Amino acid sequence: MKLGGIELESNLCLSPLAGYTNLPFRLTAKSLGALGLVTTDLVNARSLIEKRPVAFKMIATDVREHPMSVQLFGGIPEEMREAALIVQERGAQMVDINMGCPVKKVTKTGSGSSMMKDLVATQRLVKGMVDALEIPVTAKMRLGWDDDNISAPDLAKTLEDVGVSGIFVHGRTRAQGFSGSVNLAGIAKVKDAVTTIPVIGNGDVTTPEAARILLEETGCDGVSIGRGAFYNPWIFKQTKHYLNTGELLPDPSFEERVNLMLIHLRRMIEFYGEDRGCVQFRKVAPWYAKRFGPSKYFKDRVVRFSSWNEFNEILGEYREWRSRFCDDTGELQERYQPADLYSSITDKNSTEKIKVPKGPVEKW
Repeated sequence: MKLGGIELESNLCLSPLAGYTNLPFRLTAKSLGALGLVTTDLVNARSLIEKRPVAFKMIATDVREHPMSVQLFGGIPEEMREAALIVQERGAQMVDINMGCPVKKVTKTGSGSSMMKDLVATQRLVKGMVDALEIPVTAKMRLGWDDDNISAPDLAKTLEDVGVSGIFVHGRTRAQGFSGSVNLAGIAKVKDAVTTIPVIGNGDVTTPEAARILLEETGCDGVSIGRGAFYNPWIFKQTKHYLNTGELLPDPSFEERVNLMLIHLRRMIEFYGEDRGCVQFRKVAPWYAKRFGPSKYFKDRVVRFSSWNEFNEILGEYREWRSRFCDDTGELQERYQPADLYSSITDKNSTEKIKVPKGPVEKW
């Protein structure tokens, strides 16, 4: 798949996920293969213009993750254009415009999902960015503001007319937030609305099978995966193989998961420093542990660690503790095999899901 003039390794993309798709995670996911495009957390355009260090940290990149896209949000055309030029200068291969975030503090500024309500103003903002940049511009949108205002097909066509290189569409409305089911028929209408640019579908893709269903039922050119990639960084490799062969790859072994976890943590420490890197990794390590089999001993301690050495001490003690559940070959006994990896994604009562705002979306 191509976006603008950029050839991607695959039609599988990493969606922006606020608080999670930082450079260490993007590099970790990319290293496993089959990931065509990575995108940063959403970045406030004004914060880049004001040269805030945290904003520049968010757009930091590494050649090993290329091609990468920076997702910007903002409602003022001049600021979005200036921020996009900064992003281009800092090494991004693409700029994505956030038109999907439903959170009130974003929409009240005229950005995020509110951009779907005024197609003329949004087209003008996007045209200014496309004309100013040498790198491709894409847009990430939802289906519309609510069920009575499904504007994504018209908006996609409007943006195609001013030169965007691709459309990413999440199959829910702003009013839905993250509740209810993804509307595949709605995504298909967006795909039908454009003629020259790729459309990449997004929403609830947590398995290779789900990716295949989205592609088949929508006619989309690609799939973008967010929470599913954090739950399982191997999903891109597994999905590409499944789409090509119809066969599901075996799950990674315990040792493969541990090794990737250590690589991920090392990158977090190198990027953020040991203190902050370890604190941020406390919310990541329990997700790796979900596929370790019995892991309460590990998870209870890893949410409080504060150094590389302490983490390895915890891991070493956990290995010894875990061995009681293994057979003579070192594999988990049948009765201790881990539960379904995706149960907490679909279980509304789960406390282990990646947290999203709760209650009516108007109060987010």
